[in-house]
Amino acid sequence: MRIKKYSLIALLVITAAACGDSKPKIQPPGAGSGPAKTPPMRVDVYVVKPESFGESIEVPGNILANEVTEIHPEVSGRIVYLNQSEGKFISKGTLMAKLYDGDLQAQLKKLQVQLALAKKTEERQSQLLKIQGISQQDYDISLLQVNNLNADIGIIQTSIAKTEVRAPFSGKLGLRNISTGAYVTPASVIAVVNQTDILKLDFSVPEKYTSQIKIGQLVSFSFEGADKTHRAKIIATESNVTENTRSLLARAQVIGKDITLLPGAFAKVKLEFSPDPNALLIPTQAVLPQARGKKAVLVKNGIAAFTDITTGIRDSSRIQILDGLKTGDTVVVTGLLSIRPDAPVQVGKIINNKK
Repeated sequence: MRIKKYSLIALLVITAAACGDSKPKIQPPGAGSGPAKTPPMRVDVYVVKPESFGESIEVPGNILANEVTEIHPEVSGRIVYLNQSEGKFISKGTLMAKLYDGDLQAQLKKLQVQLALAKKTEERQSQLLKIQGISQQDYDISLLQVNNLNADIGIIQTSIAKTEVRAPFSGKLGLRNISTGAYVTPASVIAVVNQTDILKLDFSVPEKYTSQIKIGQLVSFSFEGADKTHRAKIIATESNVTENTRSLLARAQVIGKDITLLPGAFAKVKLEFSPDPNALLIPTQAVLPQARGKKAVLVKNGIAAFTDITTGIRDSSRIQILDGLKTGDTVVVTGLLSIRPDAPVQVGKIINNKK
């Protein structure tokens, strides 16, 4: 009986082991199917196409009077008359100041009396010469005396004219710096005259744009304290580029008249250059700066392809591509920091970057 009991237990153990081996084995996910594939990255793209694109820049400028000069006397003396038209318009030749010339007037009268006497002497000797009453030499001496006195009178008259300070051109008179009775010298400034009927605008253009500055080109400008935009036409440029600033000085003539424009005012000058009708543009965020140069990411057959590019001018949202891209290329715009070379990509949205 004991042997049968042991035999039954052994049979039960063997049966249990056989049943355990027949249970299906559970495998971990992905076991036996190879490495898992990464899904393609979804990106937005921009299709390159030619567009018209022109650059504009803003540079500082200065408004100038067409003519401006400081009024100085030519000689030293005491002022006996002074034009009081401060801040008024005066015409060319207007007497602005008169210096004392009493001594010069006395010398002029003396010479005029001597000249009258010398002329009478010359006339008498001319009659005597005709009848050979005197020699030719005696007559020549009297004639020389007349000519010398005429020359001396001319010198005195010139000196008297220098005591009169007149406006060299029509313009607006500034504030006077002296008063009647003051003693002045040629270094003294009586006033400043600005010809404001015509105004000019001076501004500097960076060296890279010098080839695009043309005589007759129109520019626009504005100044502080006014919302109005004015226009001017370029009339001349400097003959050389300034070495310190690497810029070219240009001068334009303001179109129209505006009493609010004053010489010396600061202006913001806007220059617009001729557009390129076939420029290749991409969004600025599509450019990847590198240690050397710049790159863009293209989508080619569902694969990300990195390519070197050369950029040109830009505006607030677009940048010109000079080399590295062609019409029809599909440029990645989003996810640039996560994308890797030759990685699979899926095009999500095609954006339109027109301004």
